[in-house]
Amino acid sequence: MTVKTWMYSVLEAVQWEMRDDPAMTWIFELTPPVASNPDMPVINLETEFGKKRVVNTGIDENWMCSAVLGAGLAGSRAATYVPYQGAGMPFQVIQNHAGKLRHMTGGRASMPVVFVIEMTGQTPGFAGQHSDYEVDSAYMHIAGVRTVVPSTPYDAKGLMHAALRSPDPVVYLYPAGLRMLFEEVPDEPYEVPLDKAAVRQEGSDITLVGSGAGMPDVLGAAEILGADGMSVEVIDLRALKEMDTETLVGSVGKTGRLLAVDQSYYTLGPAAEVVARCAENVDGARFRRIAFPDAPPPASPEMFNWMRPNADGIADAARKMV
Repeated sequence: MTVKTWMYSVLEAVQWEMRDDPAMTWIFELTPPVASNPDMPVINLETEFGKKRVVNTGIDENWMCSAVLGAGLAGSRAATYVPYQGAGMPFQVIQNHAGKLRHMTGGRASMPVVFVIEMTGQTPGFAGQHSDYEVDSAYMHIAGVRTVVPSTPYDAKGLMHAALRSPDPVVYLYPAGLRMLFEEVPDEPYEVPLDKAAVRQEGSDITLVGSGAGMPDVLGAAEILGADGMSVEVIDLRALKEMDTETLVGSVGKTGRLLAVDQSYYTLGPAAEVVARCAENVDGARFRRIAFPDAPPPASPEMFNWMRPNADGIADAARKMV
């Protein structure tokens, strides 16, 4: 176990898989696949594997995603990194092709491809055009594609290993605001399941559910509520599709209260799906969601932080349910 940053953990998984599979490719634009970590060797995928396997393209997200689809159809594993500025651009390719070709060929065409899509995660200071690239609800709506979003370096590495080994296409959402988080991460390869939520804290009074960039505030709210004497269960979704309904329903059935937290917009976000699934399966419980309002985010950090669901706001909403 070594203390590692999020970015180093992700690229360590990619490096291991590319060493294991000489046919695997990585395609990127703008952001070179390079990461450093104290007392660890620098990871530079292009230097280690060469430009034929680590391809720096022009700025064309549709081309990059189409290229990895072609590699997948030919039987090779491939992954591409789409920066937040283009997070919505490859939707057409993933919607019309990645999610359907395996089914349209009767399962004969495998799709071992990963789309690493960066989200700014409602980050202040980027202004309206770039501050709201929280595209999770769009990609989790696509049939035939798995969608995951880690919130810790440990999960970031484990989910990347699992995604790169999956025969299904995977959208791996990468919250940019968490890139410098660090924690102890195993040096050896390991997998985190692509369809399992994580119970971060057990409790009996209320269930808080979050994902990705929202998890630090969810955990912060749980700490605030715990100081008030409330017993809070915290669930990190990790998998948006396939969502772990069993864990969600089991928790809400125990606590009788659900507060789903979302850094995405209020309408049709992951929190709405969480509430819907629990409401269909748990009788007599109370449900509520809290999310970013349906309005373009301002550049001003002060205004932005007033709008987003922070730890204090989440705790206040939870108190009103108990």
